[in-house]
Amino acid sequence: MLSKLQSISVKARRVELARDITRPKVCLHAQRCSLVRLRVAAPQTEEALGTVQQAAGAGDEHSADVALQQLDRAIAERRARRKREQLSYQAAAIAASIGVSGIAIFATYLRFAMHMTVGGAVPWGEVAGTLLLVVGGAVSFSHLGMEMYARYAHKAIWHESPLGWLLHKSHHTPRTGPFEANDLFAIINGLPAMLLCTFGFWLPNVLGAACFGAGLGITLYGMAYMFVHDGLVHRRFPTGPIAGLPYMKRLTVAHQLHHSGKYGGAPWGMFLGPQELQHIPGAAEEVERLVLELDWSKR
Repeated sequence: MLSKLQSISVKARRVELARDITRPKVCLHAQRCSLVRLRVAAPQTEEALGTVQQAAGAGDEHSADVALQQLDRAIAERRARRKREQLSYQAAAIAASIGVSGIAIFATYLRFAMHMTVGGAVPWGEVAGTLLLVVGGAVSFSHLGMEMYARYAHKAIWHESPLGWLLHKSHHTPRTGPFEANDLFAIINGLPAMLLCTFGFWLPNVLGAACFGAGLGITLYGMAYMFVHDGLVHRRFPTGPIAGLPYMKRLTVAHQLHHSGKYGGAPWGMFLGPQELQHIPGAAEEVERLVLELDWSKR
């Protein structure tokens, strides 16, 4: 009898482990969100969990064994489906990054080749201006100006505007495939960069070089945003050891707090999300606490 009770106890422990495996990691405080995600993403897993609990509670070891086998299959199917979705999105992200980078490099070469006169000197002023704006657009301008724009657009356009929310709500509800309607914002937000690059491409002076460089810098910012937001935070593709960097952990937790809705949706920005939370009483302390509590080995 003791052996049977121990066996059932082990099965009950496996149920708790299974719940931990299938529990979503995005919403840290919204339990309703967690339950919805579990039901939508893994209905077979939820059903199997309930069956195992009932059998274990009734002391029916045979039924518990059968239900545990179903639970194992459901978990394996979910893991395989998630892996396929990650590979699909990763392939799309890599292809887009390589394509955009290749076009940018080729366009840069064409711009200077086209505007140089035959036998003329290299326009080093324009070259320097372009490179300066590329770096400035990707680092200083984007991480300050673009971050401020991201905060505004995320709150006012993506959340508060009915048209913006029509697309963005797909990012706050369970995803059933590798892509979501919110991914269209990557194209929409890329339009200003494309216009700057196009204008600067045809304008043969320092102003054209500056516009061209700014467009390239904003493009680099967008690629970095995709890597951090989609890969690091939402784990739509693996990001490697960068996830273990201290600031990346705080950035990840800060964006998860946005999804929880605990602080009225803040932070609305991405790269300066932890700094944005410092202005909210108790938020910065919670970020540090969650960084210590979360199991980062599963990311």
